[in-house]
Amino acid sequence: MAKQANTPSGPKKPAVDKDAPLKEDIRLLGRLLGNVLREQEGDAVFQVVETVRQTAVRFRRESDAQSGAELNRMLKKLTRDQTVSVVRAFSYFSHLANIAEDQHHNRRRRAHLLAGSAPQRGSIAWALSRLDDAGVSGATVRNFFKDALVSPVLTAHPTEVQRKSILDAEREIARLLAERDHPLTPKELAHNTQLLHARVATLWQTRMLRYSKLTVADEIDNALSYYRITFLRELPGLYEDIQSELAAQFPQRQAAEKELPPFVQMGSWIGGDRDGNPNVNAGTMKHALVRQSTAIFDFYLDEVHALGAELSISTLLVGVSPELEALAKTSPDQSDHRMDEPYRRALIGLYARLAATARNLGAAHVLRQEVGTAAPYATTAEFTRDLQILADSLKSHHGNALIKPRLATLKRASEIFGFHLATLDMRQSSDVHERVLAELFARARVADDYAALDEEDKITLLLDELGKPRLLYSPYLAYSDETDSELTILRTAREVRQRYGDRAIRNYIISHTETVSDLLEVLLLQKETGLLHIEWDSTSTQGAQGQRGLQAQMELMVIPLFETIPDLRCAADIMQRFMALPQVRHLIAKQGELQEVMLGYSDSNKDGGFLTSNWELYKAETRLIELFNNSGVKLRLFHGRGGTVGRGGGPSYEAIIAQPAGTVNGQIRLTEQGEIIASKFSNPEIGRRNLELLVAATLEASLMPNGTQGKEARKLAGFEQVMEELSERAYHAYRNLVYETPGFTDYFFSATPIAEIAELNIGSRPASRKSSRRIEDLRAIPWGFSWGQCRLLLPGWYGFGSAVASWLAEGGDSKEQKRRIAQLRAMFKEWPFFATLLSNMDMVLSKTDLAVASRYADLVADRKLRNSIFKRIVDEHERTAACLTTITGAKERLAGNPLLARSIKNRFAYLDPLNHLQVELIKRHRAATADGRKLDERVRRGIHLSINGIAAGLRNTG
Repeated sequence: MAKQANTPSGPKKPAVDKDAPLKEDIRLLGRLLGNVLREQEGDAVFQVVETVRQTAVRFRRESDAQSGAELNRMLKKLTRDQTVSVVRAFSYFSHLANIAEDQHHNRRRRAHLLAGSAPQRGSIAWALSRLDDAGVSGATVRNFFKDALVSPVLTAHPTEVQRKSILDAEREIARLLAERDHPLTPKELAHNTQLLHARVATLWQTRMLRYSKLTVADEIDNALSYYRITFLRELPGLYEDIQSELAAQFPQRQAAEKELPPFVQMGSWIGGDRDGNPNVNAGTMKHALVRQSTAIFDFYLDEVHALGAELSISTLLVGVSPELEALAKTSPDQSDHRMDEPYRRALIGLYARLAATARNLGAAHVLRQEVGTAAPYATTAEFTRDLQILADSLKSHHGNALIKPRLATLKRASEIFGFHLATLDMRQSSDVHERVLAELFARARVADDYAALDEEDKITLLLDELGKPRLLYSPYLAYSDETDSELTILRTAREVRQRYGDRAIRNYIISHTETVSDLLEVLLLQKETGLLHIEWDSTSTQGAQGQRGLQAQMELMVIPLFETIPDLRCAADIMQRFMALPQVRHLIAKQGELQEVMLGYSDSNKDGGFLTSNWELYKAETRLIELFNNSGVKLRLFHGRGGTVGRGGGPSYEAIIAQPAGTVNGQIRLTEQGEIIASKFSNPEIGRRNLELLVAATLEASLMPNGTQGKEARKLAGFEQVMEELSERAYHAYRNLVYETPGFTDYFFSATPIAEIAELNIGSRPASRKSSRRIEDLRAIPWGFSWGQCRLLLPGWYGFGSAVASWLAEGGDSKEQKRRIAQLRAMFKEWPFFATLLSNMDMVLSKTDLAVASRYADLVADRKLRNSIFKRIVDEHERTAACLTTITGAKERLAGNPLLARSIKNRFAYLDPLNHLQVELIKRHRAATADGRKLDERVRRGIHLSINGIAAGLRNTG
């Protein structure tokens, strides 16, 4: 007799479609957009858009050549006005689909939590559980937080295509969509739908593009909006979550009640990053701190005001601490009506002090006038101390329940954000520093031609000058504008630190670091501007470093940025020579035996391709950590990651977990760039989740046993040897195409919308470092942006197929080839670095479309060049896809990420028309330019709108 299945009686229940609510939301938003289109543009335009949509969906789903030809004919017949309307319609649909997907992510996460399921991968609970299972003690975890630093650094880059007005409208649509997940009466549901319709109509009538160049001040204000939306509340809330999870996972630790130090801190480059941006100067740096400070004071003042309304506690009913009573007595409010309400009086005093501090630090106005005058706070610590007095008094007088809702969050915020909000980094290129010092040396008659000196002579001269008390600069001499500007910026940094605190500015990053002298130059410039003081006491005995009585104080950590493949290969050697200098070693000791190094993902990719860039970054990190461990210095890596995989993008959690063993060690900074900030942090719930992912990954990467001993170490060494061989092959394949193929530059500038992207008012920074068509001079960000627009995303995969195919072929007989394939499969299954690399490439390949890309290739006038280069790209794409399938065993792209696969399937049918329209519009635009005809503004506008829509559909740009 057959064994009966152990299942409940009755018919089997149909599988629940977990994505049904997402589909419903997309249909709803699409229907509302269609209604708005009818209302605003008329039935004729609506029918055109609907016909295009249906044909595009059929073409995408059926790969029907007839449908494709029909789509092309249809788009060519559109008038210019119709074209703009169609582009707008599909662009807005991309935006609305993003909103629906974000809401669905939040919905699924809440469902997971409500079901009481096991912790989600990447959550704090997941990380702590894994550590506990691995035998890591609660004491070890708590010690981790004492010295840890996790710092997302917001940057503005020239592919941020979203206007703030659009973001504001989309946030309101997201809120209304989320509201529909809660029980609503029919009347409430109808009202919600009406509001959604109104917001979609507002979106349609809101200009999507900027018609004036974005300024640095605009970029600063755009970034600050994410603090108001997400960081100011979600970051303190995350600390509370961590505290709770620690207590739950390690209940035996009584110390669980102790508060965590502020180990997650925000950073910013906006207003301080001068590299290649002539619009950033001392003025923008001051403006950045004023605006940042104003934003955090607005938050503090609002919260203190709200606390005053909430803490209506009367001493007629409950006692207070003597410290609280003393604080209340210092308040300017001595009204008889509040004499029994010391918390309110104390908070009125806090408000008055905050208002005075805000004005001192540049706030233009305070929204609510304070009751009376009070002395400003000298430091953030004073403000935090006053909040602690309130909390302690409540805690000791049955008021515990009143602390957490607002007071605890405000106190935590004061520790995280201070009066500066975020640390502003400074960055400049090494060649600028060299020119400035060359002028200072020449005018001081120390060295006639500093730039012409060899490296050893430069080091000798720089160290000699660092030890001298006199300055090279003279107030009685005139200097070039560049030198004056650079020195003024450094002097301003000193003023900012004095004004807003040491955390306001504490890092100086040197782009294009290639030598030890590049680092010493910035030390000398700090000395010239009062940021570095070195004194030698010749009467004292020699110290441990072989120098007499060295006394030093440096205000800004000098941080090298290694960007290109050659720079990454030299990084450890440069740092070894730098840290071996006695003066430098002493300064590092003053920094707490800590030194930061920044690694650039974008330029290394543009220089050497996807595979080689990732591998050289990995090797640079392993060499650096070995050097720093041997030197007794703690290494903090700053990862300059971009949005696209070709620029180091991809899921942050996986990227951190895949770092070489020992390189995280509780210290990590990483950039959040341009439009990626919007995708991660424009929704508070998603923003909190992304912050949690960073902390969880840092915890795991720092504390999980890495198993790199004995047999595991030998296996890893074998994996690394294979990667070395693959990287060398991929490097040559990539370089051969991009830098060694005659005519490739012409192909790139013709077959992508790079020229049209440069016209967009989407950032304050120029798209190229120099006015040239050389790919070497093009910034890595628009380079990647352009390949994304034409749906090739070449920087995220090119070279991998050639590398793997040739390495396998070198194996000769089938037995050796099978062994090599087995080796690659083992690397994929057992090595997080390789698995993450292939996962990211899989995602990129899923977004490529050779059929669409071929339309862009048709923009190249030279048929021979077009056919030759595009065929090479197609062949490499096929090789890469085949090799990826061989290694992973997955015949379909994104087999391991079905959610993203469904997302792509749903949205790309609506993206195709934008690509086809963009090609048609570029043809018209370039033809008019070539003929010297007057350019039609509607054509230009249509191109720029299509760029925006495609970027939104791909969910990343540069």
